[in-house]
This record gives sequence, C-alpha cells and structure tokens, in this order.
Amino acid sequence: MNATPEQIDVTENALLDGRVRLRQPARGYRAGMDAALLAAACPALPGQQVMEAGCGAGAVLMQIAARRPGVRLAGLERDAAMAGLAADNAALNGWADRIDVRQGDVAAGFRALGLAPFDWAVSNPPFFDDPGALRAPAPGKRGAWMADDGLTAWTGFLLKAVKEGGRIVMIHRADRLADILALLGDKAGSFAVRPVHPYADEPAKRVLVHAVKTGRAPLRLLPPLILHDREGGKHSAEAEAILRGEAALDWG
Repeated sequence: MNATPEQIDVTENALLDGRVRLRQPARGYRAGMDAALLAAACPALPGQQVMEAGCGAGAVLMQIAARRPGVRLAGLERDAAMAGLAADNAALNGWADRIDVRQGDVAAGFRALGLAPFDWAVSNPPFFDDPGALRAPAPGKRGAWMADDGLTAWTGFLLKAVKEGGRIVMIHRADRLADILALLGDKAGSFAVRPVHPYADEPAKRVLVHAVKTGRAPLRLLPPLILHDREGGKHSAEAEAILRGEAALDWG
C-alpha cells in the first residue's frame, strides 16, 4: 500500500531564493539542480498551459509557477504520496487554482487523462530503464531513477500531451541524447540541444532538449551550461543565477 503524504517524513525547503516553499521527503529522491534547470527552460507565456510528466512532489511545477505568472499547470505522478505532496505544495504556495495534480501512470498514455493537449510538456524522466545497468537504488529513489516502461513511454506521452506546434522540454542523461532525438523525431522537430557540463573541462552529463511538435527547422546545438567552476565557488555564476530565479534558459 502506498504511503499518504501525512505518513512521510518531510522537510520544507526554499527554492528560487525563497519565492517557493517545497515540502519533500526527508529521505529518498529530493529535488535539485535538474528540477531547477527544467523549470528555467520552460519560457511559457501568460495564458499558456504546461503539463509535467512525473511531477514528484512538484518542484518543477512550483518553480515554473513562480517564474511564469499567468501560466496554468498540470502534473501527473504515479506515486500517490508524491502526488499528494505536489497538491499540498500548490496550496502551500497559493497556487491551488493554477496547478492541477493528478495521480496516474505515464505508461497509460496522455489520452487516459481525458485532457485537451497543452502548449508545453516538460519532463525529467527516470534516468535508467535497465535494472541490470546499475546497482539497485534505495526504495525511496527507485521510482525517480528507474523507468519501468522505458524512455519510449515517456516520449510518447509528451508527444501526445502537446498540440501541433506545442513545445516539449526534457532533461536527461547526455548519453541518451541519440535515443531522445530518435524517439521524438517521428512527430517533432526543430530541435535545440543545450549540453550541461559539471565543469568546463569535463564532458556533459546532462542535456536539455527542446522540440516542437511538427516542427521542421534544423537542429541547433546551443552553447553549453557550465554548473561549477574551479575557483572554489559551489556553482558557476550562471548556475547560481538560475537557482535563485534571476536567470532563465531561453531557446532563441
């Protein structure tokens, strides 16, 4: 039986320099840089609607809501306790009327939700779909790390979740870039890819991928984002500005 939000040991953290309050599990998967980058990479306009696949406790949804006033959001989360936390976080921040959280499985497809397509669909899918590829994660992290139905289910959901001309943004492991482009490429194009490097002299470990459903423009490889420098600071100036909500990642 799934735990309820009241049965989870949670902490409350401040995001975007205090503009967002986030209650999340004290142990297991906790929102960090990936969530901040994904939220910063969704420049939705007032009146537009954003769907997040696999919203967890709502870190991305809350940060988009804070960054983009006038945008309405929806999140889908398989874990009942996490979905409950996301709904609680929407109310905690005063955005219950802007954020609709639903419990459900990405593998069931977007049509199972009975919703009209969105302007934007974003996701930070689980990074692994082969249990033999890594040591088994702790139970609290398994849902966030392991994609039981594979990356195909996630890209398929995102493609159905947006209208023609709608935008898809994903953050994922850099070594899955070819798979992401191939899976999205049947129905989407106009790709823009931003590599995310831990340091300027190290290979990218993450990629942010932007696609347009039915888009036909050539692929663009954008300047990289460097997360850390060698000068002793925890984050680079650009990464710190993103974490504070002072900068965004636009797609040009």
